Amino acid sequence: MSNKWRVLVADDEPAARRGIRQLLAAHPDFAVVGECRDGREVLAALDTAQPDVLFLDIQMPEINGFEVIRRRTPARMPAVVFFTAYDQFAIRAFEAEAQDYLVKPVSEARFAATMKRLASRLRAGGRTPDEPRIVVSTGSGTLVIPLRDIDWIEAADYYARLWVGSRSYLLRESLAHLERRVSGHGFVRAHRQALVRIGSVSALVPTAAGDVAVLTSGAKVPISRRRRAAFAAAVKRRG
Repeated sequence: MSNKWRVLVADDEPAARRGIRQLLAAHPDFAVVGECRDGREVLAALDTAQPDVLFLDIQMPEINGFEVIRRRTPARMPAVVFFTAYDQFAIRAFEAEAQDYLVKPVSEARFAATMKRLASRLRAGGRTPDEPRIVVSTGSGTLVIPLRDIDWIEAADYYARLWVGSRSYLLRESLAHLERRVSGHGFVRAHRQALVRIGSVSALVPTAAGDVAVLTSGAKVPISRRRRAAFAAAVKRRG
């Protein structure tokens, strides 16, 4: 690795570019090698500056951030971190293979978490396998939750409630639709209104009312009689 990883900053607002520089000052392994005000400048600078990391705004003159990636293609992009004032594009950003999605203004702690992940990826020598994630909106902004961190999911009217330990997050998506997204990643139906990540199950306990899955978080999720055999088989396969 060279002494520093090269960073390109793209935002049409000078204050935003200055803000990223200030945040990067706490991370000496990264050095800004260029700034861009619009998409055309970004496309040119990707060839001339050859950055390892691109902080990319979405709403820019002429060519927006998503169009930059489309024209360049994800395979030819450096590690991309979207840095934007809009939280509604998070899902689309990860579909474009972004490494992270920061909503202005971003805290130093949130920025530091992003830089830690970037450094880990770059030390590994480039692109890491995509980790399945779900994007949720919270009162403090957008949160990206890896599926491996979710213990179980329950239906909540027109929403799904994602449980991560003792914390929960609401996602405006039906449990049936969400099941199609997560079923290939270790989640199994426990009953009509709950999905459980098999990796979070510490024990299956029989009760008078039926089996209960005890999770590593301490949560207890009942297993319906209809789902009992398939659920137990999934737990056994995992060992």
